[in-house]
Amino acid sequence: MEFEQVYKLYFKDVYIYLYGLSQNKAVAEDITQDTFLKAMKNIHTFDGRKEIKAWLFTIARNTYYTEYNRQKHFSSYELEDNVDGKTNVLDNLILKEQSILILKILHNMSEPYKEVFMLRFFGSLSFNKISLIFTKTESWARVTYYRAKKQILEQMEGNHSE
Repeated sequence: MEFEQVYKLYFKDVYIYLYGLSQNKAVAEDITQDTFLKAMKNIHTFDGRKEIKAWLFTIARNTYYTEYNRQKHFSSYELEDNVDGKTNVLDNLILKEQSILILKILHNMSEPYKEVFMLRFFGSLSFNKISLIFTKTESWARVTYYRAKKQILEQMEGNHSE
């Protein structure tokens, strides 16, 4: 497979994953580009033991954390308005509040729960691929995902009762 095909096929997935990690559009765009540059330079090291999507997500994750450790200031959220003209202002406010709450919960969630949830939910990776990224079992990936999901739901329910 040509690298251009890899780029076209996986760019959006890598971007969504990185946006989920960073909660910042500009950061996600920059690190997505860095991820593909690193992948292109190191394609000769790809041995095929992982699927290429899992390999790209590993590069993306490592690049993000390297940048995160370098800058240490990714706590602000950059939420885009989702106004489509068909929904009313109240619906948009409710959606925005729920989105902010979910992002805050994810931002404060401990690893590996946060990352496994994001790989599965935003990256649409199978539990098998997630297990390869973390070099753990598929059962571990499945249990970690469901625990993360449970944490999110519990925190959202707790927030509604306040």
